[in-house]
Amino acid sequence: METTQNIGILNGLISILEDGRVGYTNAAENCEDPILKTEFLGIARDRSLMVIQLQDEINKLGKSTDATDGPLGAIHRAWIDFKSLITGHDKDAIIEACLTGEEAALNTFKEAVKSDSLSPHLFAIISSQLMMIEKAMAKIKAYKNITV
Repeated sequence: METTQNIGILNGLISILEDGRVGYTNAAENCEDPILKTEFLGIARDRSLMVIQLQDEINKLGKSTDATDGPLGAIHRAWIDFKSLITGHDKDAIIEACLTGEEAALNTFKEAVKSDSLSPHLFAIISSQLMMIEKAMAKIKAYKNITV
């Protein structure tokens, strides 16, 4: 039962990480600030690496990964597209959209670490990734404070 629960948790995390990867790539494409564009692409790359790490853990549990972009991520990415069209690729609007996505990721990861089914190994990986998301959010917030 714990293996099934853990696989479900990991697949959920993979889904939100993949949403973030695509969302940050999209944000970079819509951002005209070269420094922020580079930051967004770096976070997207980090999300890809995090996905691979979790996929490896699912494989170690004897299952293959089947996560795809989640529906909330698709809504979030569509919102970034829509908002950038309206605002003319407004940097502040894109930052706000990214912060919205980061908040969703943080909440998902915080819920995951509360699970009693996680092995110490999985808990450590998820906790580490949670810290990476918190750092990314802090960076994005710092850009918000600079541009406001």
